[in-house]
Amino acid sequence: MLTDIEYKKLTWHSRRGMRELDLLLLPFVELALPKLPEEQQRLYQRLLDEEDQDLFSWLVQREPVPDARLQSLVDLIRARPHVLPN
Repeated sequence: MLTDIEYKKLTWHSRRGMRELDLLLLPFVELALPKLPEEQQRLYQRLLDEEDQDLFSWLVQREPVPDARLQSLVDLIRARPHVLPN
């Protein structure tokens, strides 16, 4: 699981400076990320390494996500931040 410091860093890095991304990522990181399994938390860290324009294109479905594992996380973010798979 994420340490408190790692979680705070992810919250900070989820603030992308692009309002549209902030509206999608911040609720997800605040409401859903702490409840996710460690593997998905680490995958979210990897997702944040991507360029803002790519993230935005994936989240609004303009372009396909090139990595199936990232696609599953993008789908989860798009669903609603508080809706997690059982």
